[in-house]
Amino acid sequence: MARSMRKTRKPAKSAVKSSARRKITARTKSKTRAKLKPAKAKPAAKKQTFVASHHSPDAFEQGLRRYAQYRDLGIAAATNGLVRAHVIKFVPPFIPAEVSKQHYHDVQFQMIYVLKGWMKSEFEGQGAITMREGSCWLQPPKIKHTVLGYSDDCEVLEIILPADFETVELE
Repeated sequence: MARSMRKTRKPAKSAVKSSARRKITARTKSKTRAKLKPAKAKPAAKKQTFVASHHSPDAFEQGLRRYAQYRDLGIAAATNGLVRAHVIKFVPPFIPAEVSKQHYHDVQFQMIYVLKGWMKSEFEGQGAITMREGSCWLQPPKIKHTVLGYSDDCEVLEIILPADFETVELE
């Protein structure tokens, strides 16, 4: 009875290592080649300038709406239109027919912080929310909202990106 004594040969450890090395080297070379390709030139960002804004009661100007006065903080000019920051002072009395119009802002970023008083708004998917002094919120781009009321002394800080944007009324 003849038995086959043929052994299956395992590859030497050095062969396994060199094979793995070849794979790693090939991957590394392709990544290196990708890194060596000339990068697309980004347009140079315009230099930002230093700006300081100090509170002054007469710094508020009439905005697009009768019920709001704006104090520009100089950020739009300092950032070459990248960001706008202003304090909004709401003018009493609150008149729902004039103020409570559903709208959205075509922005990339919008944050509001209540400095004084309170403000009540309704936000798409969130319902009505009353924000008081110290409250802060982020309005995602194009979120539909309606101002439902504000106190006679309401002031908010608003930071928006980009500085120039469109407000779209829906009613």
